[in-house]
Amino acid sequence: MDAFFEFIAQYGIALPIIILGAYFFSQPRASWVRLALFAIPAGLLTYALGFLANHLYFDPRPFVVGHFTPLLPHAPDNGFPSDHTLLVSAFAAVGMFWNKWLGIALWAIAILVAAARVYVGLHHPLDVVASVVFALIAVSAWKVAMNRFYRA
Repeated sequence: MDAFFEFIAQYGIALPIIILGAYFFSQPRASWVRLALFAIPAGLLTYALGFLANHLYFDPRPFVVGHFTPLLPHAPDNGFPSDHTLLVSAFAAVGMFWNKWLGIALWAIAILVAAARVYVGLHHPLDVVASVVFALIAVSAWKVAMNRFYRA
């Protein structure tokens, strides 16, 4: 079981990229620009929110405070927020606004990656939950902004 969670914690971020990329290229070319104009700024906004949070709050990684060796090697730096969870959650949030089933699949992966990051000892639950919340806030805010821009 450890090997499964190690793999997901380390490489699970690739799956949403592949899935959303395949979805993007399966759409008609006319919708590519609209999807890109939504996804890229939403992702950058999510990253900016995570970057800001990282500099405003310090949460030592569980293996640092618990004095144990994590299942995956990692620097003993700030664990807040979880970058892996932030990325997969941003992809999931973007996906949910474009296609219900795509969103469900991507959120399932995001939750699995978040759980794996906690399981292997790299993050506290707060780190991954905050990442999900930051992604939802950033992508939702960008969705509202895009709706206002296109209505104007």
